[in-house]
Amino acid sequence: MDKVVVAPAGSRVLLSGNEAVARAVWEAGTAVAAAYPGTPSTEILENIALYPDVRGQWAVNEKVSLEVAIGASMSGARAMCALKHVGLNVASDALMTLTLCGVVGGLVIVVCDDVGMSSSQNEQDSRYWGRFAHLPVLEPADSREAHAMVLRAFEISEDFEAPVLVRMTTRVCHVKGMVELGQRRERPIPGFEVDPTRWVMTPNNARKRLPVMAARDRRLAEYSETCDLNVLEEGADRSLGFIASGPAYMHVREAFPEAPVLKLGLGCPLPVGLARRLADKVERLVVVEETEPLVENELRAAGLEVHGKDLLPASGELTPEVLKAGLAGDGGKEAAPAPAPALFPRPPTLCAACPHLSIYCCLARLRKKVVIAGDIGCYTLGAGHPWQALDTTISMGASMGVAQGLDLARGEAGAGKAVVAVIGDSTFLHMGMQGLLNIVYNRANVTVLLLDNRAVGMTGGQDHPGTGRDLYGAEAPRIDFAALARALGVAEERVHVVDPYRLPELYKVLRREIAVEEPSVIVTDRPCVLIGDYRPQPPLKVVEDDCTGCANCLAVGCPAIVVTRREVELKKGGREAPLAFVKIESAACTGCGLCIETCPPKVIVPLEAA
Repeated sequence: MDKVVVAPAGSRVLLSGNEAVARAVWEAGTAVAAAYPGTPSTEILENIALYPDVRGQWAVNEKVSLEVAIGASMSGARAMCALKHVGLNVASDALMTLTLCGVVGGLVIVVCDDVGMSSSQNEQDSRYWGRFAHLPVLEPADSREAHAMVLRAFEISEDFEAPVLVRMTTRVCHVKGMVELGQRRERPIPGFEVDPTRWVMTPNNARKRLPVMAARDRRLAEYSETCDLNVLEEGADRSLGFIASGPAYMHVREAFPEAPVLKLGLGCPLPVGLARRLADKVERLVVVEETEPLVENELRAAGLEVHGKDLLPASGELTPEVLKAGLAGDGGKEAAPAPAPALFPRPPTLCAACPHLSIYCCLARLRKKVVIAGDIGCYTLGAGHPWQALDTTISMGASMGVAQGLDLARGEAGAGKAVVAVIGDSTFLHMGMQGLLNIVYNRANVTVLLLDNRAVGMTGGQDHPGTGRDLYGAEAPRIDFAALARALGVAEERVHVVDPYRLPELYKVLRREIAVEEPSVIVTDRPCVLIGDYRPQPPLKVVEDDCTGCANCLAVGCPAIVVTRREVELKKGGREAPLAFVKIESAACTGCGLCIETCPPKVIVPLEAA
């Protein structure tokens, strides 16, 4: 990957929050940055890769990315770890001990919460980690603040010898704003200093760090009351006051421009003294926070009378419309989010020629014979139309353990059914390997479909150890998934590599393996159609005059195949048989040929031959 020309200091540039974070990481003299891709945080590391002097890497998962940053910080280098809210769960084991050890070089953890769940399996409030792990939490409201607060976070981290959490949300991550750029400040790296009492966290050493952490908490609490990150803004209308942070602050300012507001930039530790000052000035005090009533509960525990979730929704973004609706009446009624504008319906589906199409086509045909544990990735769309070929989806890598549990606890409904686990290549490396090892060790009767499309497809095609490239596009070792499965203990004859575009072969192998009562792995090997490794073929066309309307091709679920008309044919005995006559949108078709293999009359042909 070529480095871009770095915009000079003093420039005013339109940046998204993620781009602003990346620029601030570079300006702060950061030496190491690590991440695992996950919406809405992905673009942070992608943009860091464009800057010189920062060694960035896609890690195999979020825990490893944080551990890389910890090691760099131990050596005195500034380091950054970026992840989404559910990713911090994965990294929490390292995080909870890191807070005892503390840091040497500044260590900033940028966590991006997906408020409203636009691309996540849950809605989580990462501010809790500040309280749980005794960490300061900064909350930028826009791109300019994201840039400024990341720079400040490194300073706070080194001043207090603590990792600092910068909590972003989807709106801050992706909305653009003007940012004034600064220079990079180079910093020497002194190197690792041996100190087992600090870095070797045996129980005896860890106990000695507890008073250090407690003293740090007290200093941070004092700092929160006086620092310029928390601002008490005056207002002409004293009937109503607000406490808010992040994008919620922006919404408050838009909806109630005359109201006094306590703007929290450093939300943990909470500046209770400032909140008390505001409470004394207004008739009614409302805490506006996305998503949990964290500040509200803390202030009530401190004896302040505040409103919050008694008036406002407990999930989703608190837009100006939602705020006005919640505060329009006499209180006590939860406001419903404003309805989304009516749009042309577009159900989510896999891409045209996606190599996962054939997998779900096969699983749909075997639907009555299998229970299917799914995972997190673009292939989660297999739960939808026309396949309905997933029964569970919980978290990254969970398909493996869930499948084993389904095998162990077969009830009457599952008796006689095979158990299949579906997992993607990056997800398998992220958290699935341990699950497969557990399946093998416990001799579970599970067939694993490992979908290798050579990309982290769900977040935009980023690289990982199975793609053969690193963050910068340079050549890197590429994992052999079949060899890895065998190394984890799957029998040689139970590991198969199949071209998913050869649908009959895939179906034959899958049907054979689900009948075998031992662990097996089927690796499908085709690149994602959205990455450079994919090589499209000439598009296809239906010879419409010869189409019999059998509708077999629709079972593939390719969005390039569209129905032109539907009819009903009366067969012998008066039985109705639905017919669907189709065509292929040549602009979307990449010629993968999956539909050809489903067409009995063979009326799907290359466009130039039609």
